[in-house]
Amino acid sequence: MAWVLGVFGLAVLAYVGLCLFYALFQERFIFIRFRTSLRHRYPFPGVFEERFINTLDGAKLHALYFKAVRPRGVLIYFHGNTGSVRRWGKYAQRFVRLGYDVLMPDPRGYGKSRGDLSEIALHDDAELWYQQVLKQWKEADVVVLGRSLGSGLATPLASHHAPRMLILETPFANLLEVATNYLPILPYRLLLRYPFRNDIAMKRMACPVYILHGKFDNVVPYASALRLYSLVPSSVHREMITFPKGHHSDLPRFPRYQKFLVRVLGPELGAM
Repeated sequence: MAWVLGVFGLAVLAYVGLCLFYALFQERFIFIRFRTSLRHRYPFPGVFEERFINTLDGAKLHALYFKAVRPRGVLIYFHGNTGSVRRWGKYAQRFVRLGYDVLMPDPRGYGKSRGDLSEIALHDDAELWYQQVLKQWKEADVVVLGRSLGSGLATPLASHHAPRMLILETPFANLLEVATNYLPILPYRLLLRYPFRNDIAMKRMACPVYILHGKFDNVVPYASALRLYSLVPSSVHREMITFPKGHHSDLPRFPRYQKFLVRVLGPELGAM
């Protein structure tokens, strides 16, 4: 009997240790950050510029702003959790070709952005970038796009404003569901400091919403995106574009993806 209690005690200690480990180091799992030297020069094609914002709490934020030849609007692109604009910047051209300027910010700790992380700070930073865009563009010309973790910034931001539309690629209803999908034994409601409650924000959405997701996504469960879609208010135009053979990072390879962009954003400028 003693050995049973001993094994049970070790199991409890191991579980508590695992919980403490996750509580202390969760940022390293959620945000896969790569810093870039401030001297780095980006080699992307086309015309673009670097932009910086200083925040009230002392952070310095960085973004790339890609310019279309005859822009019909601007798209704010909140990228995924791995890498910085050094990796993600190459995707801007698919929107530039459609006639959109693209603002692609790096969250704190990514690329050339610096500052202490918190979910509140990340949402405040997204708001700062949105307000900067409004200095150049009417809100009706602004498209907000969130890719994976970026949906956690794009969704609340769009819900507080009236952009032309919100596009979410491989989004989640909340990060609790994503974490539970990976390791369901942990009490994430007690441990997770970054819940990113898209499900709450979506209920107050007023602009059109488009959600793209693959059924074979092994990072963000398709069911989570489907639940997020179900929370779009009935008064709002919404579309769920499902890719039956899609995974987490391969949706652009499907012809349906490009057809979707052309349909909602407009034809390429050269085809007009």
